[in-house]
Amino acid sequence: MDLGRLAYYLTGGRPPGAARAYRGCRDPRPPERSVPVEVPGAVYFATESPVWGGGRAFYDPDAPGRVLGRAHLVTAGQFSDIAAQEMYGEPGTDLDLAGLVSGGGGRVVRGEGRYETLVCPGALDGAPVVTFTAPWGVGDVEPNAPSAAYLAFLGKGLLATGAWDVGTVVAYLAACSGVSGRWTEREIRGLVGG
Repeated sequence: MDLGRLAYYLTGGRPPGAARAYRGCRDPRPPERSVPVEVPGAVYFATESPVWGGGRAFYDPDAPGRVLGRAHLVTAGQFSDIAAQEMYGEPGTDLDLAGLVSGGGGRVVRGEGRYETLVCPGALDGAPVVTFTAPWGVGDVEPNAPSAAYLAFLGKGLLATGAWDVGTVVAYLAACSGVSGRWTEREIRGLVGG
């Protein structure tokens, strides 16, 4: 969600609060544009992140609800390199996205681990919206609360779009599985500002 965090995937380096440095993309240019999006489904937090501690964010396109997000217009090569870094792989190999994006609504499972499932929930201004998640859904895994640093990055990134006010972002994050009952709205507001 956060453009500053995305920059580490593109150019390399270690984000503040992270336990890991990223190699960066073959093409380190910033996205042509970044816009707020809403897609069907739910965001939930599960497993344990060795980078941030606490739960990782996953997207379940089949769950009821809506997901607030930020779409970055990047090249297919940049997306491939970002996905490789999230899968603890080496950037440098383009993913075959043709079957995923034809017609929208596609899904390709590349493995059983986290972030090894590619999802295309639709299109925006003629370009496919593509992300990666886990092959399991929100009801298939034990929720795990995210760390403060991770939750702050997500919340600040959503606020920076200008599409939602702090109350909307705080309530949205507080309702996510893994956050609900573990972080209060007041605590989240303190993390994201406002």
